[in-house]
Parts: sequence; structure tokens; C-alpha cells
Amino acid sequence: MFGQRNSVRRRALKAAVVCAGAMAAILTPAKAADPIRIGLSLSLTGPTAPAGKQVLAGLEIWRDDVNAKGGLLNRPVQLVYYDDQGAPANAPGIYAKLMSVDKVELLIGPYSTNVIAAAMPAIIQNKRTTIGIFGLGANQSFKYPKYFSMNSQGPSPANYSKCVFELAAEQTPKPTRIALVGADVEYSRNALDGARENAKKMGFEIVFERTYPLATTDYTSIVRGMMAAKPDVVFYATLPVDTVGLIKASTELKFKPKMVGGAMLGLLVTGIKQNLGEQVNGYISNEFYIPAPSLQFEGTAKMMETYQAKAGAAGTDPLGFTYPPYAYAAGQILAKAVTETKSLDDDKLAAYLRDNNFDTVIGPVKFGENGEWTTPRIICIQFQGISGRELSQFQDWKRQVVVYPPQYKSGKLAYPLE
Repeated sequence: MFGQRNSVRRRALKAAVVCAGAMAAILTPAKAADPIRIGLSLSLTGPTAPAGKQVLAGLEIWRDDVNAKGGLLNRPVQLVYYDDQGAPANAPGIYAKLMSVDKVELLIGPYSTNVIAAAMPAIIQNKRTTIGIFGLGANQSFKYPKYFSMNSQGPSPANYSKCVFELAAEQTPKPTRIALVGADVEYSRNALDGARENAKKMGFEIVFERTYPLATTDYTSIVRGMMAAKPDVVFYATLPVDTVGLIKASTELKFKPKMVGGAMLGLLVTGIKQNLGEQVNGYISNEFYIPAPSLQFEGTAKMMETYQAKAGAAGTDPLGFTYPPYAYAAGQILAKAVTETKSLDDDKLAAYLRDNNFDTVIGPVKFGENGEWTTPRIICIQFQGISGRELSQFQDWKRQVVVYPPQYKSGKLAYPLE
């Protein structure tokens, strides 16, 4: 009798459990509908904030486009991000939190060489895959096989300065005296290492070399030192704040070598170019994407139109030629890997990223050694005829003349500078 009662109770309990499970399935969203969370840090404040805000804008446009098409693996995409203030010291803690507390399924970033290098040990320790945005040789020392770079310098940081040296070598008579100047941060150090390599290879004499703390506010002594050394060519590797400081100091002291410019990140920011106005004339600027006819790919125009329509309300760069399309492309590449592998597994994603080509809004991308692009794509422009702060002139490719590489060239290099 007690056995029968126990049997009845067991059946009733089992039925209740099944019923509760069914109700839970009705009331609780299916696991497949939970968002796929993608974690990253980027600078929303601090010295690289003008770029970091554009990176975020590009990723948000990509996220919205993906979700409008049904998400990834039938799940919506969510960005989980923190402001690293452009400070490398903040990166390890942020990425540790993303991976251990937030438990994000995927990683992107960080943005910028200095912060990527600082975050890499935590990412490596957790064996995660990531796509760093605008890191210059950030994986050279780590050689981590699950790191991939959204930066177009290709296999060597020397490609970052190659256009300045190749353009100088084409001039008659060939200039020979070079000055190398940049901030004492990972990005600038890597760029200057590459410039030193190019100088040696192409037979230039380095007559002046200087790095300075990022906190520097007076650049007059640096410019005076260059003037005393009398270089023909100056190669700069600068962040936004020091870009402005060096150009203004050069203008005040009337320092104009025969050729000047290079990896000056400030010249990628429209507001800085507007502020400097005619002071930028003659400067050469490394570019990563410009909306020239030869650089239009599937989805490029639509993506840029969406960004520029939102830029005013967001308070970001009104044109956004560089950072938003690269960030959007990073999202495209990650989405392709997830879709094709039908997986969020880091090992599977890394293997797919290593072995395949990707078509993006910035053109074709293929990753090679150390996760860098197999084929570099650095574009150099020279500012010519800039006057005042009118925005439209920074959309005029007769005033921002493509001088390198030959296949994209739209005009002649002004050399020597008057």
C-alpha cells in the first residue's frame, strides 16, 4: 500500500517537474535568442578619443546591420565595451573582466597599438581569439596565433614609413638627410623602428632622432633641434595631440624641410585638420581608406553614408574616412568566421581567419604571419592648397592629393616645399 502511494507520489512529482519545465520553456526565452556578446575596450576619453569614438560608431553600424539580417547563428549581437581612456595600464583589467566576469563569447580589439600590446598577455592566457584595430606590429614579440590585425601596413611595420622614403628616393637630386621624431609610446616606437630600417636600406643618413613623453606640451625645443640638424626630410610618428603641437611649433619657427609628414594620426581627424587649416599644406599623411573611385567596394558607400548621417548627433568626426570603415570591416570578418564555422569556439574561429580571404567595405583582406595582412595597403596623400577651415576642402581630392602608391596616384608631390 505504501509502495503504491509512493509510486503515485513519484508519478505526480514527475508530472509536476515536466509541467514546470514546459512552463519555464514558455516563459523563458530560448537560449538561441540570447545575444552573442562581443567584448572590447576602446578610448572614449583621453588622447586617442577622437579615433576611439569613431571605432565604436563603425562597430555599432555593423552590429545594427547584422541584427537587421537576423544576427549571428540566429542570435542578436550585443557589444560589451569599456572606456580604457587610451591608457595601456587599464587594458589588462578590462579584458580580464570581459572574459571572466562578463563572460563575452567573442572579442574584438582593443583599439590602438599601445593598448593592444598591454591587453595581449591577458588574452593569450585565456587562449582567446581577437581582431585588434589599428595596432602597428602589436604581435611582433608575442607571435600569438589567435591575434589578427585590422591595420593595413602588412607583414612589417617598415611599410608604415615606406611611402615617405620611396617618394624621397624618387626626387632629383635625391635628399639624403633624415629626421625621425615621435612620441615615446609603443605605436611611435614601432613606426620609428620601421623608418630606421627603411633609412638604412635606402641609403639615407639619420641626422636627428627624438622621442618625447606624451605629456609634452611645448615642442619648440624639438623643432629648434631639427632646424639645427638641417634635415632634408622629416618623418613623424605622432598621436593627435602631438601632431598639433609639432605642426604649430614648426609654423611659428618657419621650419620647412624639403619634405615632411608620415604617420601623423592627428591628420586623420577632420577637426584637427580644420583647426590647423593652411598649416597642413605640404604635409604627407598616411591614409588607410579614402573614398576615391578606385577604393569603392561592396557596401562602402552605404556604410559611410550611414556614419556621416549620425556623426553630427554623436559628436564624432563628420567625415570618418579612416576609423569607422576599418571597425565595420573587423565586424564583417568576425561575422564571416562565425557564420562559416557555425561556432563561437576560439580555436575554430582562429583557424578560419588564418586560412581564408575576406571581402569587406575596405576591400579584400587576407591574414598572414603574426595575424598581419599579407598585402600592405598604405595610401599617402599630400595637403595642397588648403585654406581656412571649410569642411568641403577635406573632401576635395585635388587638395588632398594621392601621391602614393602609383596605382592610386592622383597628382604630383609638391617637392621641395616652398
